Amino acid sequence: MANSKYEYVKSFEVEDEVMPPNLIVVHIDGRDFRRFSEVHEFEKPNDEKALNLMNQCAMAVLEEYPDIVFSYGYGDEYSFVLKKTSKFYQRRSSKISSVVVSFFTSVYVTKWKEFFPLKELRYPPSFLSQIVCCASLEILQAYLAWRQRDCHVQNQYNTCFWELVKKGGKTEMEAQEILKYAKEQDRNELLHQQFGINYNGTLALFRQGTCIFKTEVEDIVKYNEDGTPVKRLRRKAGIFRSENIAGRRFWNAHASLLKELGNFSEDCFKTNPDYIRSFLFESKLMPSTWIVIRIDGCHFHRFADVHEFSKPNDKQALGLMNLCAVAVLEEFHDIVFCYGVSDEYSFVLKKDSQLYQRRASKIVSAIVSFFSSMYVMKWKDVFWKKELKYPPSFDGRAVCYPSNEILQDYLAWRQVDCHINNQYNTCFWSLVKSGKSKSEAQNYLKGTQAREKNELLLKEFGINYNTLPLMFRQGSSIFRVKRENPTLLENDASSVEKTETKIVTEHCNIIEQSFWEAHPSILD
Repeated sequence: MANSKYEYVKSFEVEDEVMPPNLIVVHIDGRDFRRFSEVHEFEKPNDEKALNLMNQCAMAVLEEYPDIVFSYGYGDEYSFVLKKTSKFYQRRSSKISSVVVSFFTSVYVTKWKEFFPLKELRYPPSFLSQIVCCASLEILQAYLAWRQRDCHVQNQYNTCFWELVKKGGKTEMEAQEILKYAKEQDRNELLHQQFGINYNGTLALFRQGTCIFKTEVEDIVKYNEDGTPVKRLRRKAGIFRSENIAGRRFWNAHASLLKELGNFSEDCFKTNPDYIRSFLFESKLMPSTWIVIRIDGCHFHRFADVHEFSKPNDKQALGLMNLCAVAVLEEFHDIVFCYGVSDEYSFVLKKDSQLYQRRASKIVSAIVSFFSSMYVMKWKDVFWKKELKYPPSFDGRAVCYPSNEILQDYLAWRQVDCHINNQYNTCFWSLVKSGKSKSEAQNYLKGTQAREKNELLLKEFGINYNTLPLMFRQGSSIFRVKRENPTLLENDASSVEKTETKIVTEHCNIIEQSFWEAHPSILD
């Protein structure tokens, strides 16, 4: 396929490889989950079903991505550790972080009804993610000790807080004041003396969090003709708990952890959170530049085949992508324009955006996660006769463009790519449906120019390419428009103009300058 004159914009993409021998940890955290838990009426201080849903999502992540060999989670957060030799996504931080949080989110929405059959999912949950680069196994050990210590401290505080509110008759402000200077021993005594609770006797799920990793287990693979089972050793993800997951006694007892990550030579008794935070793989995006977040479907060729999408274009599938993009624009007010084609979408944030202090990982993960959540939630609205057979996932990256002209060239590049791919795919699938094999269709189209493809479609299949739906040929542009709405004043025949902002989806030529001149507010 031919390259366009806009290809130069790819030079603005920055590599974000995590260099070996750094160990890679993907840390995900619920986005505004305090509100989410209140809206969905989670039990306080801990909702066992909600925690088990998180654990099942983490289990699914380990099954989906073999390079992830260990995970630890509590509350609304999870940490995923990749094996030391991992080449997953060429160790690119944005790809790893976004695909893991996307898949986790999709599973969360997919499995919601298993854990909350009587509760409606009222709005899309989403998560933030970022990469932690552990320069050594000792740093990883300190990181895990830090997270488990945080689990204990938060759980002990929350247990005291909600006991004071629920049973002690205190207001939330009064409970906060009582616990303001209370130390660990004070909180234990408060629980025991006032509420008869032995903190160390509460559920380990709440106090210790949950570890998930794979171990070798004997599994039945088939049955002989006489009915006897044939067993093989297989690696399966399982749930484990310990008072000290960073201790030698727990860690070094598991062969899989020793093999994929290494052994802990000493116990970790003290952690310095500020020191550990210094290993966060974080980059702030350049100020006063346009931020573009581009997301792409992961293995969507297979996803489209499994779900029997129409070829070369599935109008419903494209409509679902557009619905999700509109929802993203409604959720994130700093996004001023979106352009999508096939299984990809580009979201443009305004130049002066301070969303998440312009931290790349948070912006990318928030948008990718929210988009994934919407995709699963809206599936039945669009494909009401089709079952979603497995959770979709998307990866994302952030790129900065310094000027309006370069941003417009980026969007032009994507629209040119839309046309090139759509024209080729229309020819390809027309040939395949006429009886040619896929390899024969590829060879037939090899080296053909746009004019030749148009002639092929018209002469062989009676298709005038230029009359195909605009959504297929030009993609989808989503943006806000301001409209004046005349409103009559009470007891007065006169009216005033009120400005209303509306989100619109158009299938138009965004390469021509006339589009931007007609909508100056987008880049204003």
